[in-house]
Amino acid sequence: MSTSVERKFALECISISLAALLAPVPLDAVDQMTSTAAPIRSPLSRLLTFARPYRADVVWATTYSVLNKFFDVLPELLIGVAVDVVVNRKDSFLAKQGLVEPTHQLYALVVLTIVVWISESFFEYRYAVKWRGLAQNLQHQLRQAAYTHIQRLPPSYIERERSGRLMAVLNEDVNQIERFLNTGANDLIQVFCSSLMVGAVFFVITAKLAVLALVPIPLILYGAFWFQRRLAPRYSAVREAAGTLSARLNNNLYGMATIQAYTAEAFEAEHLRDASERFRAKNDDAIRFSAAITPVIRMAILAGFVATLLYGGLLALRGEIGVGSYSALVYLTQRLLWPLTRLADMTDLYNRAMASVSRVMALLDEPLPARASQPLPSDAIATLTFDRVHLSYEGRPALSDVSFTVPAGSTVALVGATGGGKSSLLKLLMRFLDADSGRILLDGTDIARYDPASLRKRIGYVSQDAYLTDGTIADNIAYGDRAPNRDRVLDAARAAEVHAFVADLPDGYDSVVGERGTSLSGGQRQRIALARAFYRDPSILVLDEATSAVDNETEASIQRSLALASRGRTTLVVAHRLSTVRHADMIHVMEFGRVVESGTHDALVAAGGVYASLWRLQTGELQAVDAGR
Repeated sequence: MSTSVERKFALECISISLAALLAPVPLDAVDQMTSTAAPIRSPLSRLLTFARPYRADVVWATTYSVLNKFFDVLPELLIGVAVDVVVNRKDSFLAKQGLVEPTHQLYALVVLTIVVWISESFFEYRYAVKWRGLAQNLQHQLRQAAYTHIQRLPPSYIERERSGRLMAVLNEDVNQIERFLNTGANDLIQVFCSSLMVGAVFFVITAKLAVLALVPIPLILYGAFWFQRRLAPRYSAVREAAGTLSARLNNNLYGMATIQAYTAEAFEAEHLRDASERFRAKNDDAIRFSAAITPVIRMAILAGFVATLLYGGLLALRGEIGVGSYSALVYLTQRLLWPLTRLADMTDLYNRAMASVSRVMALLDEPLPARASQPLPSDAIATLTFDRVHLSYEGRPALSDVSFTVPAGSTVALVGATGGGKSSLLKLLMRFLDADSGRILLDGTDIARYDPASLRKRIGYVSQDAYLTDGTIADNIAYGDRAPNRDRVLDAARAAEVHAFVADLPDGYDSVVGERGTSLSGGQRQRIALARAFYRDPSILVLDEATSAVDNETEASIQRSLALASRGRTTLVVAHRLSTVRHADMIHVMEFGRVVESGTHDALVAAGGVYASLWRLQTGELQAVDAGR
């Protein structure tokens, strides 16, 4: 019996292993190996669904991983064949195949070993290229999909979620998924294939020893899954803590000038230390669990290896298996069990990645507001009507029964104390929010019927906090235009009185403004933002506190630009400085979400109401009257 097995063992092992490993490996096999009783839409299944366009890459990468593992296991079988040659010489397995001379058999083994090692190295290169390429493609697509989705969500979502947390999702979480695809997916496939192939070899040689060698595997897998179930929530907590830390860092870097101005460095350093400490504590909790996996697995491996060493040796001594088979089995036991020690790293990497997948998918699952598809007519004359508009924030009224009209080509101002609802009306007009009730009409048609993007393209919007991209001045003026027109850039710049200071810069309109325009003054940024609105040549001009943060000289220049730009355009202005709107065609005074006064500047001052009080307060007339008493 032993002679028969000894003669056939190498050929049979290779043929059986090839048959097993070349069979298609279903993608959900990886999911079954790394999760227990997972829900239908587990994070991994969602990731695989997202990767569907790259199915061919996944198949090829998996194939290369399988082939690499096949050639990786063969050297142990060749060791068994070599022992068989040395022990049995002219009666060895290779001798029966026609290579009678032992030296010729050794030469054949050398050639076969070279082929095996070259093949193993080749497929290792191929799977590395495929998996890493797939990781790069998927992380790129995930980041683009998540960012595109954020752009379609209302600004209130970003305010609620905190920009730092979203940055952590777009960067750290997506990168964590990339790290898993770089190495973790291949490791899972290869451990699975290695167990199949080596298990098949064991059963070919002796079923009794195979059972003993395979007994630790269920225990190892159960232990890994047990740890995984307890690691998953811990890594979710780690990712949340990372998001909080990222938000704190982002907020502090943005406000560093204020921190230094108020000598609050130690104060903010303590805040950051607390956030970092929470992140460290969550990581420590996860690490204590993940670090225990490898020692537990090693003990199970020791049991399997000792069983093979002892029982296999007894079988060889009794002549039930050959020396070559015994040698191969000892080496293959390590091949079978030792890779399972990587389950610790794989489980750790997998759980970190799945926590990140959950956060990215939760972002992609955030429902988008309903959008109409009707485009805005090109011949719109831009008469705006606010009709009994109501709006609430978290149950608190922000606007109540607001009604007024902005005739086409006129300038209408909204003034009043902070919190009166002025900016809320602009957000409704821009479709950043939807009213609880009431309508906003454009030329008699509810703007809710129009595609928001089509509507916004007809609006030139200038906010109090001028946003500039990290590009050139020309890029910022022509912002959003894929094919900027240089002449239009210059015309818009002159209209906004930008040209004078740009001409003095070394690179002119090609000067880079820096992140958020930090290389420019506040007034310069505001004028560039105004030039951006002029470049669009909008039907409606919306100004939200556009001059509140500039000096008097800059305000005067902006007012000159606005007087020119608003001609023939419907202009809606929100302002605290009443001097900037005194020439408006109509002024509406808002308090607590309602319009309490309406009229021209002169009429409102003469009326002696809320507007008149604000005017006297800002111009100093009230103080002059008091001094005269």
